[in-house]
Amino acid sequence: MENYFNYFTEIEEFYQRSRGAPMLLSTLDWALIEAWKEAGIPLEAVCAGIQRTFEKHARRPRRLQKINHLAYCTQEVMVAAAAAKEAGVQDGNGRAHENSAPFPPDDLARFLDSCANSLQAAAARERPASAVLAEDLAEAAAAIRQFFAGGAGHLLDALENLEQSLTGVEDKVTAALTRGSPVDLLARIHQEVDGSIAPYRRTMNAGQIEMLHRQFLKKRLFEHYQIPRLSLFYLG
Repeated sequence: MENYFNYFTEIEEFYQRSRGAPMLLSTLDWALIEAWKEAGIPLEAVCAGIQRTFEKHARRPRRLQKINHLAYCTQEVMVAAAAAKEAGVQDGNGRAHENSAPFPPDDLARFLDSCANSLQAAAARERPASAVLAEDLAEAAAAIRQFFAGGAGHLLDALENLEQSLTGVEDKVTAALTRGSPVDLLARIHQEVDGSIAPYRRTMNAGQIEMLHRQFLKKRLFEHYQIPRLSLFYLG
C-alpha cells in the first residue's frame, strides 16, 4: 500500500483475499472505488472497512451466502474513513508515500499518447452526428498532447500536478459527453444505475448514493464512447 497510484489494485486484491475466492468486480464495484477515491478516503481506511465487514459476516450464526459485492462493505468503510480523518491520516488523494517514480517515463508517455489517440478517434466518430461533441473531444486530445510535448521525463517530477491536470480534462470530457449524448442513451444508463444501486441503498446515505450514481454514469459514458479514464490510476 506504499504507492498511492495502486489504489484500485490494492482494494481489488484486498477484497478478493478477504473474500477467500477470486471474483471479478462489477461496474458498480469499480464506480464505488472511484467514489471513495474522489472523496479522498485513505486506502488504509478502505481496507480496514472491508476487513471489518468480513469479520462481522464471519461471526453471524448462519452464513449461507458469500459477500459478492464490494458495496456491502460501504458502511464499515465510511466508519473507518471517519476514524482515519479524526486521527489525521493522509487521504487517498494525497502525496504519494514514495519519493521514487512509480512508473518509467516511457510507460507514462505511452499512456498519455494512448489517451489522446482514443479521444481523437472518438471525435472522428462523432463528427458527422455531433460537431460540438467532436470539437470538445478533439480539444481534450490536444490538451493531453500538450502535457507531454516536451517529453514525459519532466512530468515524473510533478505527478500530482499532472494528475490534477488530467482530472480537469476528464471533468470537461464528462460534461461534454453528458451534454452531447442522446436522451435515450442517458435514460438507459440511469435505469441501469438505479437498478444496480437499489439493493444497497439502505447501507448508504444520500450523499454516498449521489456520488456513486455520478461515478457509475461517468464510467458507462466513457465505455460507450470508447474513451479511457484520464487518470494515472489507470496506468498499467
